[in-house]
Amino acid sequence: MRKIFASMAALLLTAAASYAQSSIAPARPGVTYGKTIDASQAIAMKDLSARLQGDTAYAGKIEGKVVEVCKKKGCFMKLERASGDPVMVKFTDYAFFMPQDIVGKTVVVEGTARVNETSVERLQHYAEDAGKSKAEIAKITAPKRDIVIVADGVVVVK
Repeated sequence: MRKIFASMAALLLTAAASYAQSSIAPARPGVTYGKTIDASQAIAMKDLSARLQGDTAYAGKIEGKVVEVCKKKGCFMKLERASGDPVMVKFTDYAFFMPQDIVGKTVVVEGTARVNETSVERLQHYAEDAGKSKAEIAKITAPKRDIVIVADGVVVVK
């Protein structure tokens, strides 16, 4: 009985995740996710680190290229940074999700950027959601101090 219940629960969760991803609008210029925003007055990703040198947080719009999205249901994405380490973008209260085809697109996110320390457990969770191998996940052994953006809205620019 337990096996049947566990199998049913797993099937239901998989179906829900598939439905959630299929109901997300494809990434095309002008499409918004979450709060409706426009691209005006956005700073470039390359300028974000400088903004955070003087302040503990930056609230506003940031433009960047998407290099990764959560493979399970689009619950996070990462924006390209010149240093090679991408910047994590989460969404306020998980109120919206990103489509898989947003990778490679230029977007503007509106929200708050902060320098945070992410625990090993959370980093491993993100790696799992991103579809990394067990060997890659096992290599994550130290917390990481980095910029994290919590976005209220996202608009695809190009």
